[in-house]
Amino acid sequence: MDEQHSPWPLIFLRPDGARFEVSIAAWQTMQGFIQQASDATEAGGVLLGRHLRDGSAIIFDAVTVPVDGDRRARTRFHRAQRRHQAAIDAAWAANAGTCTYLGEWHTHPEPIPTPSSVDWADWRRRLLHDRYTEPLFFIIVGTTATRAWEGRRLDVIVSLAVTTPIS
Repeated sequence: MDEQHSPWPLIFLRPDGARFEVSIAAWQTMQGFIQQASDATEAGGVLLGRHLRDGSAIIFDAVTVPVDGDRRARTRFHRAQRRHQAAIDAAWAANAGTCTYLGEWHTHPEPIPTPSSVDWADWRRRLLHDRYTEPLFFIIVGTTATRAWEGRRLDVIVSLAVTTPIS
């Protein structure tokens, strides 16, 4: 499912009924990279956040943004591993091990984003080879809507439905 761009945090409903919440700060950061101009390049980074102990939600509080070494084109984004990993490690240390890697985000130059074959292949590779606590999340920010997917090690990737934001 997708969500039209809005000023409130995004909340996606996961297959198990729990929530995947995007903080306002992280959402505003991603919105700053929406590809409105015809020559704008894709942007992206990693999702950083926390698993609530009661299992009711996974919340991502921050994202990394493009850095030197990332490769960006109109319809392509490849992040530099080391620089983003340094941000993951710093967030982990600064938050006593409660802020962790939750997945990946990037933009697409289309209104309602659809994963490309490159996206699917990258997501499957990350599910098999990255170090993480399940699940991983993948967000694509389009020019008018944002969509999210949840993946597990066994190569299972499902689209998440948007739910009404909590007031």
